[in-house]
Amino acid sequence: MTKSTARRTPRAVIGIAIAAALGGFLFGFDTSVINGAVDALAGEFSLGAALTGFAVSSALLGSAVGAWFAGSIANRRGRIPVMLVSSVLFLISAIGSGFAFGVVDLILWRVVGGIAVGAASVIGPAYIAEVSPAGIRGRLGSLQQLAIVTGIFAALLSNALLSAFSGGASDVLWAGLPAWRWMFMVEAIPAIIYGALALRLPESPRYLVLRNEDKKAARVLTEYTGEVDVVGRIGEIRRSLQSDRKESLKDLVGSRLGLKPIVWVGIFLSVFQQFVGINVIFYYSTTLWKSVGFDESSAMLTSVIGSVINILTTIVAILLVDRVGRRVLLLAGSALMAVSLGTMAVAFSFATTTGGEVVLPQPWSLIALIAANLFIVGFGATWGPVVWVLLGEMFPNRIRASALAVAAAAQWLANFFISTTFPAFSEISLTFAYGFYTVFAALSFFFVLWKVAETKGKELEDMDDEAPARPPR
Repeated sequence: MTKSTARRTPRAVIGIAIAAALGGFLFGFDTSVINGAVDALAGEFSLGAALTGFAVSSALLGSAVGAWFAGSIANRRGRIPVMLVSSVLFLISAIGSGFAFGVVDLILWRVVGGIAVGAASVIGPAYIAEVSPAGIRGRLGSLQQLAIVTGIFAALLSNALLSAFSGGASDVLWAGLPAWRWMFMVEAIPAIIYGALALRLPESPRYLVLRNEDKKAARVLTEYTGEVDVVGRIGEIRRSLQSDRKESLKDLVGSRLGLKPIVWVGIFLSVFQQFVGINVIFYYSTTLWKSVGFDESSAMLTSVIGSVINILTTIVAILLVDRVGRRVLLLAGSALMAVSLGTMAVAFSFATTTGGEVVLPQPWSLIALIAANLFIVGFGATWGPVVWVLLGEMFPNRIRASALAVAAAAQWLANFFISTTFPAFSEISLTFAYGFYTVFAALSFFFVLWKVAETKGKELEDMDDEAPARPPR
Protein backbone atom coordinates (compact mmCIF):
# COMPACT_ATOMS: atom_id res chain seq x y z
CA MET A 1 0.00 0.00 0.00
CA THR A 2 1.27 3.48 -0.87
CA LYS A 3 2.27 5.52 2.13
CA SER A 4 1.15 9.13 2.02
CA THR A 5 1.01 11.91 4.51
CA ALA A 6 -0.18 15.46 4.55
CA ARG A 7 2.30 18.33 5.02
CA ARG A 8 -0.15 20.06 7.28
CA THR A 9 -3.84 20.25 7.98
CA PRO A 10 -5.20 22.94 5.63
CA ARG A 11 -7.70 25.37 7.04
CA ALA A 12 -9.82 24.57 4.00
CA VAL A 13 -10.63 21.03 5.17
CA ILE A 14 -11.66 22.35 8.59
CA GLY A 15 -13.85 24.93 6.87
CA ILE A 16 -15.68 22.46 4.63
CA ALA A 17 -16.11 20.04 7.55
CA ILE A 18 -17.74 22.80 9.59
CA ALA A 19 -20.00 23.75 6.67
CA ALA A 20 -21.03 20.10 6.15
CA ALA A 21 -21.70 19.75 9.88
CA LEU A 22 -24.29 22.55 9.69
CA GLY A 23 -26.66 19.78 8.67
CA GLY A 24 -26.00 18.39 12.14
CA PHE A 25 -26.94 21.78 13.63
CA LEU A 26 -30.31 21.59 11.87
CA PHE A 27 -30.58 17.95 12.92
CA GLY A 28 -30.24 19.00 16.59
CA PHE A 29 -32.44 22.08 16.23
CA ASP A 30 -35.27 20.29 14.43
CA THR A 31 -35.42 17.34 16.80
CA SER A 32 -35.30 19.50 19.96
CA VAL A 33 -37.42 22.51 19.01
CA ILE A 34 -40.50 20.48 19.97
CA ASN A 35 -39.25 20.45 23.59
CA GLY A 36 -40.54 23.89 24.55
CA ALA A 37 -43.76 23.44 22.59
CA VAL A 38 -44.90 20.06 23.96
CA ASP A 39 -47.26 21.34 26.64
CA ALA A 40 -48.55 24.18 24.44
CA LEU A 41 -49.29 21.74 21.62
CA ALA A 42 -51.05 19.34 23.98
CA GLY A 43 -53.27 22.19 25.16
CA GLU A 44 -53.84 23.72 21.72
CA PHE A 45 -54.91 20.47 20.09
CA SER A 46 -56.27 18.67 23.21
CA LEU A 47 -53.81 15.78 22.98
CA GLY A 48 -53.61 12.81 25.33
CA ALA A 49 -50.36 11.17 26.42
CA ALA A 50 -50.21 8.71 23.52
CA LEU A 51 -50.90 11.28 20.80
CA THR A 52 -48.53 13.76 22.44
CA GLY A 53 -45.79 11.14 22.33
CA PHE A 54 -46.51 10.43 18.67
CA ALA A 55 -46.58 14.13 17.74
CA VAL A 56 -43.18 14.58 19.41
CA SER A 57 -41.59 11.53 17.82
CA SER A 58 -43.32 11.54 14.40
CA ALA A 59 -40.36 13.35 12.88
CA LEU A 60 -38.25 10.32 13.72
CA LEU A 61 -40.23 8.13 11.31
CA GLY A 62 -39.34 10.61 8.59
CA SER A 63 -35.75 10.48 9.78
CA ALA A 64 -35.63 6.72 9.29
CA VAL A 65 -36.95 7.16 5.72
CA GLY A 66 -34.51 9.98 4.98
CA ALA A 67 -31.57 8.00 6.34
CA TRP A 68 -32.55 4.89 4.39
CA PHE A 69 -32.66 6.64 1.00
CA ALA A 70 -29.87 9.17 1.53
CA GLY A 71 -27.11 6.62 0.92
CA SER A 72 -28.39 5.43 -2.45
CA ILE A 73 -29.10 9.00 -3.60
CA ALA A 74 -25.62 10.08 -2.49
CA ASN A 75 -24.09 7.24 -4.51
CA ARG A 76 -26.02 8.15 -7.66
CA ARG A 77 -26.06 11.95 -7.48
CA GLY A 78 -23.30 12.89 -5.07
CA ARG A 79 -23.02 14.10 -1.50
CA ILE A 80 -23.71 17.79 -2.18
CA PRO A 81 -27.17 17.32 -3.83
CA VAL A 82 -28.32 15.41 -0.73
CA MET A 83 -27.31 18.39 1.43
CA LEU A 84 -29.22 20.78 -0.84
CA VAL A 85 -32.39 18.68 -0.77
CA SER A 86 -32.11 18.47 3.02
CA SER A 87 -31.88 22.25 3.35
CA VAL A 88 -35.06 22.71 1.28
CA LEU A 89 -36.95 20.13 3.36
CA PHE A 90 -35.81 21.81 6.60
CA LEU A 91 -37.17 25.11 5.30
CA ILE A 92 -40.52 23.61 4.27
CA SER A 93 -40.89 21.88 7.65
CA ALA A 94 -40.12 25.05 9.61
CA ILE A 95 -42.74 27.14 7.83
CA GLY A 96 -45.34 24.38 7.67
CA SER A 97 -45.02 23.49 11.37
CA GLY A 98 -45.28 27.15 12.33
CA PHE A 99 -48.58 27.54 10.47
CA ALA A 100 -50.03 24.11 11.31
CA PHE A 101 -53.82 24.24 11.81
CA GLY A 102 -54.20 20.84 13.46
CA VAL A 103 -52.27 17.90 14.84
CA VAL A 104 -52.53 15.94 11.56
CA ASP A 105 -50.78 18.49 9.36
CA LEU A 106 -48.33 19.31 12.19
CA ILE A 107 -47.28 15.65 12.17
CA LEU A 108 -46.98 15.81 8.37
CA TRP A 109 -44.65 18.83 8.50
CA ARG A 110 -42.64 17.22 11.30
CA VAL A 111 -42.22 14.09 9.16
CA VAL A 112 -40.94 16.28 6.27
CA GLY A 113 -38.39 17.80 8.64
CA GLY A 114 -37.55 14.31 9.84
CA ILE A 115 -36.69 13.21 6.31
CA ALA A 116 -34.24 16.12 6.16
CA VAL A 117 -32.78 15.16 9.54
CA GLY A 118 -32.33 11.53 8.45
CA ALA A 119 -30.57 12.54 5.25
CA ALA A 120 -28.32 14.98 7.14
CA SER A 121 -27.48 12.28 9.69
CA VAL A 122 -26.09 10.10 6.90
CA ILE A 123 -24.46 12.58 4.57
CA GLY A 124 -22.70 14.71 7.20
CA PRO A 125 -20.56 11.95 8.79
CA ALA A 126 -19.91 10.27 5.41
CA TYR A 127 -18.79 13.49 3.72
CA ILE A 128 -16.61 14.64 6.62
CA ALA A 129 -14.92 11.22 6.85
CA GLU A 130 -14.27 11.19 3.11
CA VAL A 131 -12.59 14.60 2.99
CA SER A 132 -10.62 14.33 6.27
CA PRO A 133 -6.97 13.24 6.68
CA ALA A 134 -6.74 10.08 8.83
CA GLY A 135 -4.79 11.78 11.62
CA ILE A 136 -7.56 14.27 12.44
CA ARG A 137 -10.59 12.39 11.10
CA GLY A 138 -11.89 11.71 14.60
CA ARG A 139 -11.79 15.37 15.57
CA LEU A 140 -13.39 16.54 12.33
CA GLY A 141 -15.96 13.74 12.51
CA SER A 142 -16.83 14.87 16.04
CA LEU A 143 -17.87 18.23 14.57
CA GLN A 144 -21.10 16.50 13.50
CA GLN A 145 -22.03 15.83 17.13
CA LEU A 146 -20.81 19.27 18.22
CA ALA A 147 -23.10 20.77 15.59
CA ILE A 148 -25.99 18.56 16.76
CA VAL A 149 -25.65 19.59 20.41
CA THR A 150 -25.16 23.23 19.42
CA GLY A 151 -28.39 22.96 17.43
CA ILE A 152 -30.09 21.49 20.50
CA PHE A 153 -28.78 24.39 22.59
CA ALA A 154 -29.93 26.94 20.00
CA ALA A 155 -33.42 25.40 19.89
CA LEU A 156 -33.77 25.31 23.68
CA LEU A 157 -32.39 28.84 24.08
CA SER A 158 -34.62 30.14 21.30
CA ASN A 159 -37.62 28.44 22.91
CA ALA A 160 -36.78 29.93 26.32
CA LEU A 161 -36.35 33.45 24.92
CA LEU A 162 -39.52 33.35 22.81
CA SER A 163 -41.49 31.99 25.76
CA ALA A 164 -40.07 34.66 28.06
CA PHE A 165 -40.89 37.47 25.61
CA SER A 166 -44.49 36.32 25.21
CA GLY A 167 -45.07 35.25 28.81
CA GLY A 168 -45.49 31.58 27.93
CA ALA A 169 -45.32 29.17 25.00
CA SER A 170 -49.09 29.38 24.51
CA ASP A 171 -49.23 33.20 24.68
CA VAL A 172 -49.30 35.48 21.64
CA LEU A 173 -45.89 36.79 20.60
CA TRP A 174 -45.90 38.51 17.16
CA ALA A 175 -48.42 38.85 14.33
CA GLY A 176 -51.15 37.34 16.46
CA LEU A 177 -49.33 33.99 16.63
CA PRO A 178 -48.44 32.19 19.87
CA ALA A 179 -44.79 31.72 20.77
CA TRP A 180 -44.77 27.97 20.04
CA ARG A 181 -45.42 28.66 16.35
CA TRP A 182 -42.45 31.04 16.19
CA MET A 183 -40.32 28.36 17.85
CA PHE A 184 -40.73 26.24 14.73
CA MET A 185 -40.38 29.06 12.18
CA VAL A 186 -37.02 30.28 13.52
CA GLU A 187 -35.49 27.16 11.95
CA ALA A 188 -35.95 28.69 8.50
CA ILE A 189 -32.88 30.89 9.06
CA PRO A 190 -30.24 28.13 9.50
CA ALA A 191 -31.95 26.07 6.76
CA ILE A 192 -31.30 28.82 4.22
CA ILE A 193 -27.70 29.26 5.43
CA TYR A 194 -27.08 25.50 5.13
CA GLY A 195 -28.27 25.45 1.53
CA ALA A 196 -26.15 28.47 0.61
CA LEU A 197 -23.01 26.90 2.12
CA ALA A 198 -23.64 23.50 0.51
CA LEU A 199 -23.55 25.16 -2.91
CA ARG A 200 -19.94 26.19 -2.23
CA LEU A 201 -18.65 22.82 -1.00
CA PRO A 202 -16.47 20.57 -3.18
CA GLU A 203 -17.74 17.08 -3.92
CA SER A 204 -16.28 14.14 -2.00
CA PRO A 205 -13.07 12.88 -3.66
CA ARG A 206 -14.19 9.28 -3.16
CA TYR A 207 -17.46 9.96 -4.99
CA LEU A 208 -15.52 11.70 -7.77
CA VAL A 209 -13.22 8.69 -8.17
CA LEU A 210 -16.29 6.46 -8.29
CA ARG A 211 -17.50 8.63 -11.19
CA ASN A 212 -14.07 8.45 -12.88
CA GLU A 213 -13.52 12.18 -12.40
CA ASP A 214 -9.93 11.80 -11.21
CA LYS A 215 -8.84 15.35 -12.06
CA LYS A 216 -11.54 16.86 -9.86
CA ALA A 217 -10.74 14.35 -7.11
CA ALA A 218 -7.05 15.27 -7.32
CA ARG A 219 -7.88 18.96 -6.95
CA VAL A 220 -9.99 18.32 -3.84
CA LEU A 221 -7.31 16.11 -2.29
CA THR A 222 -4.62 18.70 -2.99
CA GLU A 223 -6.46 21.93 -2.16
CA TYR A 224 -8.63 20.77 0.73
CA THR A 225 -6.99 17.80 2.43
CA GLY A 226 -3.30 18.61 1.86
CA GLU A 227 -2.58 15.18 0.32
CA VAL A 228 1.00 14.80 -0.91
CA ASP A 229 0.80 11.58 -2.95
CA VAL A 230 -2.41 12.33 -4.85
CA VAL A 231 -1.87 9.67 -7.52
CA GLY A 232 -1.20 7.00 -4.90
CA ARG A 233 -4.24 8.01 -2.85
CA ILE A 234 -6.55 7.96 -5.88
CA GLY A 235 -5.23 4.49 -6.72
CA GLU A 236 -5.99 3.28 -3.20
CA ILE A 237 -9.47 4.78 -3.33
CA ARG A 238 -10.16 3.15 -6.69
CA ARG A 239 -9.05 -0.28 -5.49
CA SER A 240 -11.15 -0.02 -2.31
CA LEU A 241 -14.23 1.08 -4.24
CA GLN A 242 -14.05 -1.86 -6.67
CA SER A 243 -15.28 0.55 -9.29
CA ASP A 244 -16.15 -2.11 -11.84
CA ARG A 245 -19.58 -2.30 -10.21
CA LYS A 246 -21.96 0.07 -8.49
CA GLU A 247 -22.60 0.01 -4.78
CA SER A 248 -25.98 -1.30 -3.69
CA LEU A 249 -27.70 -2.63 -0.60
CA LYS A 250 -26.84 -6.14 -1.85
CA ASP A 251 -23.22 -5.40 -0.94
CA LEU A 252 -24.24 -5.38 2.73
CA VAL A 253 -25.38 -9.01 2.65
CA GLY A 254 -23.16 -11.46 4.50
CA SER A 255 -23.26 -15.02 5.74
CA ARG A 256 -24.23 -14.18 9.33
CA LEU A 257 -27.86 -13.28 9.96
CA GLY A 258 -28.20 -11.77 6.49
CA LEU A 259 -25.74 -8.86 6.86
CA LYS A 260 -21.99 -8.44 7.08
CA PRO A 261 -20.73 -8.42 10.68
CA ILE A 262 -19.48 -4.83 10.39
CA VAL A 263 -22.98 -3.69 9.36
CA TRP A 264 -24.46 -5.38 12.44
CA VAL A 265 -21.91 -3.60 14.62
CA GLY A 266 -23.01 -0.27 13.14
CA ILE A 267 -26.68 -1.11 13.71
CA PHE A 268 -26.13 -2.10 17.35
CA LEU A 269 -24.01 1.00 18.03
CA SER A 270 -26.88 3.10 16.68
CA VAL A 271 -29.53 1.28 18.72
CA PHE A 272 -27.54 1.44 21.97
CA GLN A 273 -26.92 5.16 21.43
CA GLN A 274 -30.69 5.71 21.53
CA PHE A 275 -31.75 3.05 24.04
CA VAL A 276 -29.85 4.79 26.85
CA GLY A 277 -32.63 7.39 26.62
CA ILE A 278 -30.65 10.52 25.78
CA ASN A 279 -33.42 12.01 23.68
CA VAL A 280 -35.90 11.69 26.52
CA ILE A 281 -33.77 14.36 28.21
CA PHE A 282 -33.75 16.61 25.16
CA TYR A 283 -37.33 16.10 23.96
CA TYR A 284 -39.08 16.02 27.33
CA SER A 285 -36.72 17.78 29.74
CA THR A 286 -38.90 20.88 30.13
CA THR A 287 -41.93 18.74 30.94
CA LEU A 288 -39.83 16.48 33.19
CA TRP A 289 -38.46 19.30 35.34
CA LYS A 290 -41.86 20.95 35.57
CA SER A 291 -43.14 17.67 36.97
CA VAL A 292 -40.69 17.80 39.86
CA GLY A 293 -41.43 21.34 40.96
CA PHE A 294 -39.86 23.76 38.45
CA ASP A 295 -42.04 26.46 36.90
CA GLU A 296 -42.00 26.76 33.07
CA SER A 297 -39.27 29.40 33.03
CA SER A 298 -36.99 27.50 35.43
CA ALA A 299 -37.61 24.21 33.60
CA MET A 300 -36.63 25.75 30.26
CA LEU A 301 -33.55 27.34 31.83
CA THR A 302 -32.55 23.96 33.30
CA SER A 303 -32.92 22.41 29.84
CA VAL A 304 -30.68 25.11 28.35
CA ILE A 305 -28.05 24.50 31.05
CA GLY A 306 -28.13 20.78 30.22
CA SER A 307 -27.54 21.54 26.54
CA VAL A 308 -24.58 23.79 27.41
CA ILE A 309 -23.06 20.91 29.39
CA ASN A 310 -23.59 18.71 26.34
CA ILE A 311 -21.68 21.18 24.13
CA LEU A 312 -18.77 21.47 26.57
CA THR A 313 -18.43 17.71 26.95
CA THR A 314 -18.55 17.25 23.18
CA ILE A 315 -15.60 19.64 22.90
CA VAL A 316 -13.78 17.42 25.39
CA ALA A 317 -14.51 14.44 23.13
CA ILE A 318 -13.10 16.29 20.12
CA LEU A 319 -9.86 16.85 22.01
CA LEU A 320 -9.61 13.22 23.12
CA VAL A 321 -10.99 11.05 20.32
CA ASP A 322 -7.80 10.97 18.19
CA ARG A 323 -5.56 10.63 21.25
CA VAL A 324 -7.39 8.17 23.49
CA GLY A 325 -9.26 6.35 20.75
CA ARG A 326 -12.90 5.56 20.09
CA ARG A 327 -13.20 2.35 22.09
CA VAL A 328 -11.90 3.62 25.45
CA LEU A 329 -14.24 6.62 25.31
CA LEU A 330 -17.25 4.40 24.61
CA LEU A 331 -16.43 2.08 27.51
CA ALA A 332 -16.00 4.98 29.94
CA GLY A 333 -19.24 6.56 28.72
CA SER A 334 -21.23 3.35 29.16
CA ALA A 335 -20.06 3.03 32.76
CA LEU A 336 -20.87 6.65 33.68
CA MET A 337 -24.25 6.53 31.96
CA ALA A 338 -25.24 3.30 33.72
CA VAL A 339 -24.39 4.77 37.14
CA SER A 340 -26.15 8.11 36.54
CA LEU A 341 -29.26 6.55 35.02
CA GLY A 342 -29.45 4.04 37.87
CA THR A 343 -29.27 6.95 40.32
CA MET A 344 -32.14 8.69 38.53
CA ALA A 345 -34.21 5.50 38.69
CA VAL A 346 -33.64 5.30 42.45
CA ALA A 347 -34.37 9.01 42.95
CA PHE A 348 -37.71 8.85 41.15
CA SER A 349 -38.75 5.87 43.27
CA PHE A 350 -39.35 8.45 46.03
CA ALA A 351 -41.74 10.51 43.87
CA THR A 352 -45.37 10.92 44.87
CA THR A 353 -48.38 12.02 42.87
CA THR A 354 -50.38 15.01 44.10
CA GLY A 355 -53.31 16.36 42.10
CA GLY A 356 -52.21 14.36 39.06
CA GLU A 357 -48.70 15.83 39.14
CA VAL A 358 -45.46 14.09 40.09
CA VAL A 359 -43.74 15.58 43.13
CA LEU A 360 -40.15 14.68 43.99
CA PRO A 361 -39.10 15.76 47.51
CA GLN A 362 -35.67 16.97 48.58
CA PRO A 363 -32.96 15.79 48.53
CA TRP A 364 -34.08 13.47 45.73
CA SER A 365 -35.09 16.25 43.34
CA LEU A 366 -31.55 17.67 43.62
CA ILE A 367 -30.01 14.20 43.26
CA ALA A 368 -32.10 13.57 40.14
CA LEU A 369 -31.00 16.90 38.66
CA ILE A 370 -27.31 16.17 39.33
CA ALA A 371 -27.61 12.61 37.98
CA ALA A 372 -29.35 13.84 34.81
CA ASN A 373 -26.52 16.26 34.11
CA LEU A 374 -23.90 13.58 34.84
CA PHE A 375 -25.71 11.41 32.32
CA ILE A 376 -25.45 14.22 29.77
CA VAL A 377 -21.72 14.50 30.55
CA GLY A 378 -21.26 10.75 30.04
CA PHE A 379 -23.16 10.75 26.77
CA GLY A 380 -21.84 14.05 25.43
CA ALA A 381 -18.17 13.17 25.91
CA THR A 382 -18.46 9.64 24.52
CA TRP A 383 -21.43 7.96 22.86
CA GLY A 384 -22.83 11.14 21.34
CA PRO A 385 -19.86 12.12 19.13
CA VAL A 386 -17.94 8.82 18.98
CA VAL A 387 -20.77 6.79 17.43
CA TRP A 388 -21.06 9.34 14.61
CA VAL A 389 -17.29 9.23 14.11
CA LEU A 390 -17.36 5.42 13.91
CA LEU A 391 -20.35 5.31 11.56
CA GLY A 392 -18.58 7.72 9.23
CA GLU A 393 -15.33 5.76 9.11
CA MET A 394 -15.79 2.10 10.13
CA PHE A 395 -17.29 0.79 6.88
CA PRO A 396 -15.26 -0.05 3.74
CA ASN A 397 -15.37 2.57 0.98
CA ARG A 398 -17.53 0.55 -1.37
CA ILE A 399 -20.35 0.07 1.17
CA ARG A 400 -19.92 3.18 3.35
CA ALA A 401 -22.92 5.23 2.21
CA SER A 402 -25.30 2.25 2.10
CA ALA A 403 -24.12 0.76 5.41
CA LEU A 404 -24.28 4.13 7.12
CA ALA A 405 -27.80 4.60 5.76
CA VAL A 406 -28.93 1.27 7.25
CA ALA A 407 -27.28 2.03 10.60
CA ALA A 408 -28.75 5.53 10.71
CA ALA A 409 -32.21 4.24 9.80
CA ALA A 410 -31.94 1.78 12.70
CA GLN A 411 -30.91 4.66 14.94
CA TRP A 412 -33.96 6.70 14.03
CA LEU A 413 -36.32 3.77 14.52
CA ALA A 414 -34.76 3.19 17.95
CA ASN A 415 -35.11 6.90 18.70
CA PHE A 416 -38.77 6.75 17.65
CA PHE A 417 -39.42 3.81 19.97
CA ILE A 418 -37.76 5.50 22.96
CA SER A 419 -39.42 8.88 22.37
CA THR A 420 -42.88 7.45 21.74
CA THR A 421 -42.84 5.11 24.72
CA PHE A 422 -41.55 7.59 27.32
CA PRO A 423 -44.99 9.08 28.14
CA ALA A 424 -46.38 5.55 28.61
CA PHE A 425 -43.29 4.43 30.55
CA SER A 426 -43.52 7.48 32.81
CA GLU A 427 -47.19 6.73 33.51
CA ILE A 428 -46.07 3.32 34.81
CA SER A 429 -43.34 5.11 36.79
CA LEU A 430 -40.24 7.18 36.08
CA THR A 431 -38.29 4.55 37.98
CA PHE A 432 -39.36 1.99 35.39
CA ALA A 433 -38.41 4.32 32.52
CA TYR A 434 -34.93 5.15 33.82
CA GLY A 435 -34.39 1.57 34.96
CA PHE A 436 -35.02 0.48 31.36
CA TYR A 437 -32.38 2.93 30.07
CA THR A 438 -29.95 1.83 32.80
CA VAL A 439 -30.08 -1.78 31.61
CA PHE A 440 -29.17 -0.79 28.05
CA ALA A 441 -26.37 1.50 29.20
CA ALA A 442 -24.86 -1.47 31.05
CA LEU A 443 -25.33 -3.77 28.05
CA SER A 444 -23.62 -1.23 25.78
CA PHE A 445 -20.43 -1.58 27.86
CA PHE A 446 -20.17 -5.31 27.15
CA PHE A 447 -21.09 -4.87 23.49
CA VAL A 448 -18.21 -2.43 22.97
CA LEU A 449 -15.86 -4.66 24.96
CA TRP A 450 -16.61 -7.69 22.77
CA LYS A 451 -17.50 -6.36 19.33
CA VAL A 452 -16.14 -2.87 18.59
CA ALA A 453 -12.67 -2.57 17.03
CA GLU A 454 -10.49 0.54 17.29
CA THR A 455 -10.27 2.67 14.13
CA LYS A 456 -8.00 5.44 15.39
CA GLY A 457 -5.36 6.38 12.81
CA LYS A 458 -6.56 3.92 10.13
CA GLU A 459 -7.08 5.11 6.55
CA LEU A 460 -10.59 4.65 5.16
CA GLU A 461 -9.11 2.37 2.50
CA ASP A 462 -7.95 -0.02 5.25
CA MET A 463 -11.39 -0.69 6.75
CA ASP A 464 -12.52 -4.33 6.50
CA ASP A 465 -15.89 -5.94 5.77
CA GLU A 466 -15.55 -8.15 8.83
CA ALA A 467 -15.73 -7.01 12.44
CA PRO A 468 -13.46 -8.96 14.82
CA ALA A 469 -15.23 -10.61 17.73
CA ARG A 470 -12.55 -9.27 20.04
CA PRO A 471 -10.73 -6.10 19.00
CA PRO A 472 -6.95 -6.45 18.67
CA ARG A 473 -4.96 -5.21 21.65
